[in-house]
Amino acid sequence: MESPCILVCSIDMKTGYCFGCGRTSDEIGQWTLYTPERRRAIMAELQARLATVERKPRRETRRTRMARERGET
Repeated sequence: MESPCILVCSIDMKTGYCFGCGRTSDEIGQWTLYTPERRRAIMAELQARLATVERKPRRETRRTRMARERGET
């Protein structure tokens, strides 16, 4: 079964889309129940959805913490 999953399973709270694939949590949960046509229709929308996701780290990285502590942010 074709799937856009790239094993980056985390939902952007602002858009409701997965950071990795662009699907909603409902779409992810019901993916195996969809017809191949429905899955293709969703997959056709994913690139546009991913463009709206804010790709920020879920937690502060060491690099950003050090920059913040130096006053660079």
